[in-house]
Amino acid sequence: MIEKDIIDEIIFRTDNPRNRLMLELMARGGMRIGEVLNLRPKDHEGCKLMLSDTKGGRETEVAFIPQKISDRLKDYIQTDGIESQARIFPISYTAAWSIVVKAGKLVGIHLRPHDLRRHAATYASRAGTPIEIISKVLLRHQNLSATQRYLGKVSDTEAMRWIENLYG
Repeated sequence: MIEKDIIDEIIFRTDNPRNRLMLELMARGGMRIGEVLNLRPKDHEGCKLMLSDTKGGRETEVAFIPQKISDRLKDYIQTDGIESQARIFPISYTAAWSIVVKAGKLVGIHLRPHDLRRHAATYASRAGTPIEIISKVLLRHQNLSATQRYLGKVSDTEAMRWIENLYG
């Protein structure tokens, strides 16, 4: 897992508002890169983003984002004068992938778009968020087993730290 402070540094060091928003939606909203690229202003309803044509197979899904990111997204849409039906981020998948890789290089790591989604899940888990919320709300998985694979294995060091925090 990439630690939160590294993800924060990547985001804060990204000067381009469009690129920063894309990174935040993946890292803080648990969104897939394709979901970010398909967003339109009409999909933005406060802290809820209405997603269509999702990987999960459902016709629509809801992604939840923090208020501060919602506010920045609203400002970005207004400042750029993006029409309701237009894509907010009208770039190719390859260009978006390249933005993420470049952002990782700012801090000397190899970063892929899915690493940001995985970070959102792992960070939420380590912060004590119930796995059901991570699975159904953050990642929008159909079942818990997909989320458990996402969260991966716990290292011995991390296990000892948690046990010490609980009982030490």
